[in-house]
Amino acid sequence: MVPILSAGIAPGLALLVFFYLRDRYEAEPVTTVAKAFLYGVVVTFPVMFLQYVLEEEHIAGSGILDAFLFTAVPEEFIKWFVLYFLIYTHTHFDEPYDGIVYATSVSLGFATAENVLYLAAHGVEYAFMRALLPVSSHALFGAIMGYYFSRAKFGETNLEKKMLMLAFLIPFFLHGSFDYILFIESAWIYYMVPFMLFLWWFAMRKVKKAHMLTDMYHRVKM
Repeated sequence: MVPILSAGIAPGLALLVFFYLRDRYEAEPVTTVAKAFLYGVVVTFPVMFLQYVLEEEHIAGSGILDAFLFTAVPEEFIKWFVLYFLIYTHTHFDEPYDGIVYATSVSLGFATAENVLYLAAHGVEYAFMRALLPVSSHALFGAIMGYYFSRAKFGETNLEKKMLMLAFLIPFFLHGSFDYILFIESAWIYYMVPFMLFLWWFAMRKVKKAHMLTDMYHRVKM
């Protein structure tokens, strides 16, 4: 069990540290980040239970319907829900880059719990591929979601609702696309490699923009 826990937890923590250490100004309290991570862990179980029921009752579809409606919608919505109701108005969410930190924390909490359960069921030999694909993709979906949450909170007031909507819609579309590629059976790797390269580029571009917004925010405060 120790190898499974180690292999299941390590990628999520490594990616969380990666995004956490990129905060150029006031680092977020470790306890608050840990709480966000634990929120992500906790909400994994109702989502997985819902998906299990849908599968057992043969309500879940296949292909594009399964990827977008029964996987991407509940997983991205529950992360959005946690961020909006538990993080968005938090006093420590006080600069644009914080959206990246907290959203990746929630996403990686979810991904880590999911990863440990998957490895416990299927074996630790899948750990490397899981770290490269599902865990890292959740982190990147979180970074993108966090950027739009920051735009909603620190941008123009009249754009708040639009940014909050994009905070769900864009990660949902990317997540659904990721899962749909996995359904392409033997040819999935040929689509997944360029998709993951694009996802890393797109997410890190949002991280860069969040840094720019944070720099501007602190200049205005001074």
